[in-house]
Amino acid sequence: MMKIKVKRSHLQNSDDIWNAILSVYGEYDFPTKDEKLNDFFILFNYFCEIESGGHECLFNWFSKDIEEMGIQTYLNRLTKMLRKVGAPEYAKIEMNYLEELWRLFLAVESSGSEESHSENLVAEFYMLIEKADGEYRNLGDKLSERLSIYATAIYTEVLEIVE
Repeated sequence: MMKIKVKRSHLQNSDDIWNAILSVYGEYDFPTKDEKLNDFFILFNYFCEIESGGHECLFNWFSKDIEEMGIQTYLNRLTKMLRKVGAPEYAKIEMNYLEELWRLFLAVESSGSEESHSENLVAEFYMLIEKADGEYRNLGDKLSERLSIYATAIYTEVLEIVE
């Protein structure tokens, strides 16, 4: 990944750095050969998608990539990064729900709408989504705060700082 150039004068405080990191995330073409940047992307993608629409949004926008790497690999990489930024309570939520949510998501996606058990799958999926999303929301803005601190620590690794 080519680093995005940012003028040092545009990085005056942690909010500036946070915004620059989010812009890098938006420009990132996942995956690359750089595993560290891929882990960065997995973490920020998780945060942005869950914040905008919960687990369903995460699956809708990132399912191809999750499928390619496998749910277990994705879960391991995500929870490793959540722990790395000091968010083990978020890792616990994902350890409790993500694999089952993924199984249900795939089942709902592959079931025909005419099938009678399809309604049960959909109901089960949304019930579990609400539970996982609810636990995430109950933690408030803790993940945002921890990611902002993490962004401040790693910004020189993902941004090219120019004068």
